[in-house]
Parts: sequence; structure tokens; C-alpha cells
Amino acid sequence: MSRVIKWSFWIGLGLVGVALLARALDLIPVTVIAGLLALLALGFAGYGALDEAAERSQLRRRAAKVAREREQGH
Repeated sequence: MSRVIKWSFWIGLGLVGVALLARALDLIPVTVIAGLLALLALGFAGYGALDEAAERSQLRRRAAKVAREREQGH
């Protein structure tokens, strides 16, 4: 997992904590802003993780294709 994805994930979790704390203190505007930023950060981290997984899968498929071609003598 890349550093940017990890940073986004932890920032998102931290902002969720801020939103929960702000909600407990009845600071609704802070809750809304922190919650939206948390969703944005966690969404970015999720998208990055899915993109990396798809890239790794594509690399594995390419490697398997090359291995099959080598076995067939091409």
C-alpha cells in the first residue's frame, strides 16, 4: 500500500474521531465539516487501494500469460 493511501486512511479515521467528539459536544457545524472531510479522505484511500489491487492483478495476468507462452515454446 502506498504512503499516500495510508496517510489518507489514517487522516480519515482521525477526522471520524473529530466528528464523533464534535457531535458529543453538540458542535454540529464542526461535525458536518469533519464528517465530510473524513468521507472524502476514506473514499480516496479506498479508491487508491482498489486501483493498486487492480494493477497488481493485471501484472499477475501478464506474468501468467508470459509463462504460458514460454511453456508453449513461443
